[in-house]
Amino acid sequence: MYAHLVWANLKRHKLRTGLTLLSIVVAFLLFGLLAAIKQGLLGGVTLAGASRLIVRHKVSIIQLLPESYQARMQRIPGVALATHYTWFGGIYQDPKNFFMQQPVIPDEFVAMNPEIVLAPEQLATWRRTRTGAIVGRKTAERFGWKVGDRIPLTAPIWRNADGTHQWQFDLVGIYDGREKNTDTTSMFFRYDYFNESRPEQIRGWVGWYAIKIEDPAQAAAVAQRVDAEFENSPAETKTEPEGAFIQGWASQIGDIALITASILGAVFFTILLVTGNTMSQAVRERTGELGVLKAIGFTNGQVVALVLAESCCLALVGGCGGLGLAALVTANGDPTGGMLPMFAFPTRDLLLGVLLSLALGLVTGFFPALQAMRLRVADALRRLA
Repeated sequence: MYAHLVWANLKRHKLRTGLTLLSIVVAFLLFGLLAAIKQGLLGGVTLAGASRLIVRHKVSIIQLLPESYQARMQRIPGVALATHYTWFGGIYQDPKNFFMQQPVIPDEFVAMNPEIVLAPEQLATWRRTRTGAIVGRKTAERFGWKVGDRIPLTAPIWRNADGTHQWQFDLVGIYDGREKNTDTTSMFFRYDYFNESRPEQIRGWVGWYAIKIEDPAQAAAVAQRVDAEFENSPAETKTEPEGAFIQGWASQIGDIALITASILGAVFFTILLVTGNTMSQAVRERTGELGVLKAIGFTNGQVVALVLAESCCLALVGGCGGLGLAALVTANGDPTGGMLPMFAFPTRDLLLGVLLSLALGLVTGFFPALQAMRLRVADALRRLA
């Protein structure tokens, strides 16, 4: 009987109910899209390895570090492995075809990143091929690349020894991610090919180091030892957890968490007023009918439950509709062509959205339900007359 009453009340003013429902759908669609953008910018922070530290130049990430630091890092107590990376910034055909490329040492790279899954035979080929490169599954599918293809890149910041900015790579492997959210958009190629092809005066310099530590609980102590090792040198270092390093990259465009929270706060406050006003008006218009329900035996608790069921039904249908649309829109992944490689609607945010829609229904129905509970039968019937 409750379902029949709730459905009848929602149909009473179809246009008003429809517009309120649409506003809730739009609010939760926006919630889902912002959650996906936040995941795209900060997703790497949650996936960062607790046993990995990043060592960069103390002044800025764009300042290079000597390649010779690697051997000294390996000797520091608590360091299990050290390897280096360098930003390449190559362009494939068009600048809008953005994806990250980095020169690495194959065996060290694979040992440092267990979340990368590369077939053993492809790793063996990579070891044998000086111009070899591997690329993530998403980027390979995006450009239709397959193993054996020759990939030309233009690197505006790196000249070849012949004076040009043209680089050629042989695709020897396509890697997948061990976890669902592992980034599979990047390309990695051999450091020795990159280093030996550069002009002689800039050989032997790298972008930053990643070090794997033996005991994650000793991360702070190891970071201090690394920075102390290179203190007062021409290239002092700053060592930090991998998550903090990724957070630092993202923070260059602002406090992502604060921006998304501010937008969502304004949206949900507005939708709270809209839905609350709709429910209050609906209860005021049914004062006489609520009085009749009480007169035939409905208790105050049953009347409260009826109003709350109506508001929760409206909020849940609109909320789940908006969340479903957000899931569909984000299902195809990064819409920016590589700027947000981890763009996806996280399951935890989807569940949070369902809880928020339920909370919206309870909050917006609370005061109208309270008003209905306090309604006296005689006053209600008098209005009906």
